[in-house]
Amino acid sequence: MAPRLGMALVGLGAATPPHLRSLQDLSERIDLRYAVTRHPHPDRIRPYTGPVRWVSDLDEALNDPQVQAVIVATPPSTHLDICRRCFATGKHVLLEKPLELDLERSKQLASLARQSGRHWGVVMQHRFREASLVLQDVVDKGRLGEIQAASVRVPWWRSQAYYKELGRGTLARDGGGVLLTQAIHTLNLFQSLVGVKSVTASVVRQTRLHQMETEDHVSALLVLGNGAPGDLMATTAMYPGFPETIEIIGTQGSARLSGADLQVHFLQGDPLTVRGEGGTGSGANMMDFSHEPHRDLLTDFIDAIVHHRAPRVTVDDALTTHLLIDELLRKGRMSTD
Repeated sequence: MAPRLGMALVGLGAATPPHLRSLQDLSERIDLRYAVTRHPHPDRIRPYTGPVRWVSDLDEALNDPQVQAVIVATPPSTHLDICRRCFATGKHVLLEKPLELDLERSKQLASLARQSGRHWGVVMQHRFREASLVLQDVVDKGRLGEIQAASVRVPWWRSQAYYKELGRGTLARDGGGVLLTQAIHTLNLFQSLVGVKSVTASVVRQTRLHQMETEDHVSALLVLGNGAPGDLMATTAMYPGFPETIEIIGTQGSARLSGADLQVHFLQGDPLTVRGEGGTGSGANMMDFSHEPHRDLLTDFIDAIVHHRAPRVTVDDALTTHLLIDELLRKGRMSTD
């Protein structure tokens, strides 16, 4: 058996429970040596049950030669500095989305990652759902024929209380609203399936359901990778929240991916169905989803290090999605209703 990979987890906020469950599941392959947080408390690392050293000084973890990789799960505004320090000490990095607050800082981070010579992955766990993998295989093998049109919808809900917590929905902390914080996962998956060449038109707005600095509703017309038409809608104002959906029309069939459920209907041949379990985090309980895609993403990241290959979700994947989000925001016009 190969030696366990020494790891440090930086940040123990709301997004860490699926990471901790994944680290617990993979404890035979991963030695979680440090939990780096400004507010150390054993309860914050549940459900992980292994021995972990609590530190508030990141350098203490980075200077440990037995730490080979770092999971960075801190707010976007901290990513550039933390990753620069990780790369300077030769660590591999698995980074929570988004790359950074804005496109320029994201480009700087991507450049650092490429120059580091280390493995660098981004947490886009929707790419690892079983239904997503099956649909990716169907599209890649051309079983839908030539793509004629596609749409992506993220009809989620977040309460006003959510946006009052820790500066959520602000440019200083999150860098953006529904696109960069919530819809980014589905947009990344959509791009991997059909590609997005350009944004034809976009409307960016704040609804009356929220008081926030950034957008909570976006609608747009797109040009897909092959020139076919596409459309987008993303919001956190659709109570009580519904699963994100991707629909694809091809010359040989159509597909509908709703959360972790997939239906593919071919003009010739039997239909294909995948049923997922659990929620999608689309409603008030943003952590209402299975940790299994996180675990599979983390497994892929470990395998990438061991076998000296790129992980499934790379820095370039994440940067492409940030470029799309930036174009949607530039072409849109922030308005209130």
